[in-house]
Amino acid sequence: MFTPAFLSTVPPLPPWLAHVLRAQRGPVPWNAVLRGSLAGAPLLAAVLADRPTAGIPAALGAMLAGINDRPGSRRAALSRLGIPALAGSAGLLLGTMTAAAAGAGPSVVVLPLLLGVLGLIAGAVSSTGPVASACGTQLLVAAVIGAGMPLPEPGPQRALLFLAGAGWLILLRLVLPSPVRPGGGPYRLDGEREAVAAVYGAVAGLLEAAGGRRALARRAALSAALDHAQDALTGPRLRRRASSAAERRLHAQYAAALPLAEAATALAWAGVSLPAGIVDGPRRLADAVRTGGSCGPLSAPARTDAALRALDDAILRAATAFDCPAGAPVRTRKGRSYLSAVSGAWSAAGREYGVRVALCCVASTVVAQALHHEHWYWLPATTVFLVKPDLGPLVSRVVCRAVGTVAGAAVFGVVALLLPGPFTLVGVVALCGALLPVATRHFAVQTAVVTVLVLALVLLGGEPPAAWGRVVESLLACATVLLVGHLPLPGSRGHRVRAALDSAVGAAHRYLRHVLGAPEDRHGRDALRRDAYRSLAAARAAIDLSAAELPAVARHTAGSGDVASALEQLIDTTTACAVQLGHHADELPASHAEQLAAQLSALDRAWPAPRPVVPAA
Repeated sequence: MFTPAFLSTVPPLPPWLAHVLRAQRGPVPWNAVLRGSLAGAPLLAAVLADRPTAGIPAALGAMLAGINDRPGSRRAALSRLGIPALAGSAGLLLGTMTAAAAGAGPSVVVLPLLLGVLGLIAGAVSSTGPVASACGTQLLVAAVIGAGMPLPEPGPQRALLFLAGAGWLILLRLVLPSPVRPGGGPYRLDGEREAVAAVYGAVAGLLEAAGGRRALARRAALSAALDHAQDALTGPRLRRRASSAAERRLHAQYAAALPLAEAATALAWAGVSLPAGIVDGPRRLADAVRTGGSCGPLSAPARTDAALRALDDAILRAATAFDCPAGAPVRTRKGRSYLSAVSGAWSAAGREYGVRVALCCVASTVVAQALHHEHWYWLPATTVFLVKPDLGPLVSRVVCRAVGTVAGAAVFGVVALLLPGPFTLVGVVALCGALLPVATRHFAVQTAVVTVLVLALVLLGGEPPAAWGRVVESLLACATVLLVGHLPLPGSRGHRVRAALDSAVGAAHRYLRHVLGAPEDRHGRDALRRDAYRSLAAARAAIDLSAAELPAVARHTAGSGDVASALEQLIDTTTACAVQLGHHADELPASHAEQLAAQLSALDRAWPAPRPVVPAA
């Protein structure tokens, strides 16, 4: 293809700007769109009952739950949506009670102090995981709204209404089937079934890419598919074992995919292209998971080396599990204990993030109270969202917030001018709820949708229109977060990346020690391999986020990508060793031992850590 000469001389965009223009892609989640459009039903009921202010907390609860509504199983959605909703309800009650204690006038001491303490705790806890991050956000946002939004309902009633709105969306998540259910199986397991099928599809993709440039990317995609399936099969349950034959079948199919993924990783590590027909077996298994049928005839074994023999054995065991699934116990990822969660929150990464959240809450609340603005709560509520690293690099999310707020305010101004009336506002809220699952793919679009929704709720609550006031408050929040986010604090920066890499290095060494010390323990090896790859993926995400910050911030984690690459090679080599030892338990090939020793030395030079002893070839 011809490329103009002047385009070849154009320098690439800096990472922080390139991130602004990047958006997630994928099919439209129509089931989430349907749930979002129906989430406004409590608000409509409140308007019909001539109590529109009672519907506002419910709409807020549904909106915040909708932001957390992601693809996955229904059981996992209970904790992903329900636990943050409980935190938000508690925050709304706490904020309302604090505002009542502080009095009707502005308070430049009580509210900033309370929100600062809440920000310190919620920020530190948020660094321990995605559900904890959602809990911290909803706690702070709801506390600010409870302290500032003038609603006639008392605090306990607001909290119950907030829970009712979130509970309504969770109920829709549990009872509404997906629009398309391959095979016509039970809709309550469609999320789990699609997640497990994606694992077999990712195995086929990795085998197809073996020996090519896309092998590393396909291996990462397989790891992500395994993570998603593992999460989809977990969640709150009343019984330790699967309660139905269909669920037991899915768990057996997931367990059968683990050795298949191990063998595929070993084959890709070898760097040799494979015959095209080798992917037929995993693809047939993926189709069988989706349709609930049998896998049909499989290709003949190609037993030429240990990795291919492991692949053939894994396919045969998977076919057996598909035809005669055993009532195996539910194997879930071991959750973190309360002690480890507290330790993570009090770590250097947790303290750094907690201090920045607290400073943002205090500064924005003091400025908002000093301005005597009737919508003062918008400023600290906006900073709470903006300070979250989950939404991207700092400058990227600030730019997206500013652009999205201006666009959303302009759209709402036109709608409110042309179509006034309470039922129009309810329709706007329902439309925004339907758009939210798609809008979450880009922070600017999500901001625009949330801005329209919030402005509609403000009008329904009886407050005057304030579209451009919303713009001013958001720009002030952007300035506050930019200042505090780049503020030098005692100690070095980059704690999140360092903590993630420490965790990944520790998980890789545990995996290697187990492979060398107990190669016959397949169940333990599977669990440690999953932990190693999950930790590596988390470290990669933290490194990519830090690299997309401004150069003054990104330089603190320079070189971390090389450490992650060395760690990835070590884990892949360990997997190849596990396959070899699984078929030749008394010996490790000299080539494998030499590569392990070289990769451990390279990793220890870049990132010192305890290292296991590698046996001589």
